[in-house]
Amino acid sequence: MQTITNLIRLRISAHDAHYAGNLVDGAKMLNLFGDVATELLIRSDGDEGLFVAYDQVEFLAPVHAGDYIEASGHIVSMGKTSRKMVFEARKVIVPAGVAGQPSAADVLAEPVVVCRASGTCVVPLSCQRIVR
Repeated sequence: MQTITNLIRLRISAHDAHYAGNLVDGAKMLNLFGDVATELLIRSDGDEGLFVAYDQVEFLAPVHAGDYIEASGHIVSMGKTSRKMVFEARKVIVPAGVAGQPSAADVLAEPVVVCRASGTCVVPLSCQRIVR
């Protein structure tokens, strides 16, 4: 099986902050994983498919407004219609918090893993457009 990997990188906006201290809820990471999964399915099957279930989700570090998050995933196994995937989200840039410089930011020397998950998607046979 050819390994297909997808990567999304985006800045978490103030609109995404849900809690005190500009903390973002974990559902935002799952939303990103859903977008990663959709592209993986389009690349592997020519169809968006359907996300059926997460079988594991780990929230490992907080995410705040202003953080840049890199979400990636790949297909680890393919059944007739099911695709098992794994995902990881990493914080790669954070606001610097420099007084008088609200736009200052720092690239992290080592990305911080903020979330990991695995799940299953399905692409019905009638929707699969790429022949293996």
